[in-house]
Amino acid sequence: MKKTKYSEAEALNSLAALAQAQRLRAFRALVVAGPEGLTPGVLAEQLEISPSALSFHLKELVHAGLAASQPDGRHLVYRANFAQMDALLAYLTEHCCQGGVCEAVPTRSRKAVCC
Repeated sequence: MKKTKYSEAEALNSLAALAQAQRLRAFRALVVAGPEGLTPGVLAEQLEISPSALSFHLKELVHAGLAASQPDGRHLVYRANFAQMDALLAYLTEHCCQGGVCEAVPTRSRKAVCC
C-alpha cells in the first residue's frame, strides 16, 4: 500500500534528526554520494569525525528514515533515503505561494516555481 500523506509527526522527527551539525553534514554527504552510498569509514574520514560519534549520528538518521544501511560484503553501505527527503520537502512546501498551487513541486530534478 502506497503512503499518500506525510504527517506532522514524521516531519518533526526528520527535522529533529537534521537539527544537529554532524548529522546534517552526514546526511548531506550521503545525498552527494547518491545511490552508491558511503561506508562509515569513508564518511568518517570525509567529515573528520570519530567512527563512534558517526555511528551514533547514522543511527539517528536511520531511525528518522532519512538514511538506510545495507550490508556489502564485510561492510555496511549507508545511503540517503531520497523518497523520505522528497516527502519532507513536499510537506514543507505544500502550501507555498500564499496557499496557491505552485507550477512544480520541488524535487531533486526540478525547482519549485512559486509566485
